[in-house]
Amino acid sequence: MCISSFANYSVSDIRAAGLGVRGDMRHAMQLYTMKDRGLEEKILRKAEAEGCSAVFLTADSPVLGVRYNEWRNDFRTPKGLNFPALEWDSRDIQGRTHDDGFMSFNDDGHNWARDIPWLRSVTKMEIWIKGVLTAEDTLKAIEMGCDGVLVSNHGGRQLDGVAATIDALPECVEAAAGRIRIHVDGGIRSGTDMFKALALGAEHVWVGRPAIWGLAYDGEKGVDLMLDTFYNEFKRCMQLTGCNSVKDITKACLGVVRSDGPLARL
Repeated sequence: MCISSFANYSVSDIRAAGLGVRGDMRHAMQLYTMKDRGLEEKILRKAEAEGCSAVFLTADSPVLGVRYNEWRNDFRTPKGLNFPALEWDSRDIQGRTHDDGFMSFNDDGHNWARDIPWLRSVTKMEIWIKGVLTAEDTLKAIEMGCDGVLVSNHGGRQLDGVAATIDALPECVEAAAGRIRIHVDGGIRSGTDMFKALALGAEHVWVGRPAIWGLAYDGEKGVDLMLDTFYNEFKRCMQLTGCNSVKDITKACLGVVRSDGPLARL
């Protein structure tokens, strides 16, 4: 599980809840490049002290995308919710729009050569780059000694027309050539979507919105239902494609529709 910097509970509370379910659960800490390096370091050290094993540095948000719905509706986090990691209480959050709040702390001067070595100097956690969509950035992550990349388009909320992650995934996997770990998120809505991503070379698949939908539907039971649904779909997809183990899931299981009509093997 990846813990958001905007989580409404502390890292320690989230870790305790996860470990209460299964003792070997691993957590990553999602992080933005911040103007206040002292607070950024504080977040990292807290996460590491609580047992998080990786930091996921968000690389696709130097600024927020143009979100007309949020502006039109004056979107603000509901009263009574805090952002413990950022040390914002409900009054801080309610006092400004989400856009203004983000711009106030986020550093828009993202820089590989500055930020990755700095992270290495303050934490022993693995360093992953979240928001990669190209072979070039995959190669850059390798060059900078990162531990992995998360092929992600921020749920499509940052830039209209950006590539779907399932389309960007193959070139990132090819560029990595096994030298760096590749995970993917964005648009995963079923167990068969998971299957496709693994077949295209992802080691691991992340989901966000489906969990939120499950939570809205029936709280913890709704999230359980979502996970069970994904699991059952994934298992049956494996069975129907003749895969006895995850290792059997390869490009050979997929086909694409060619421009001239016939279905072609990948």
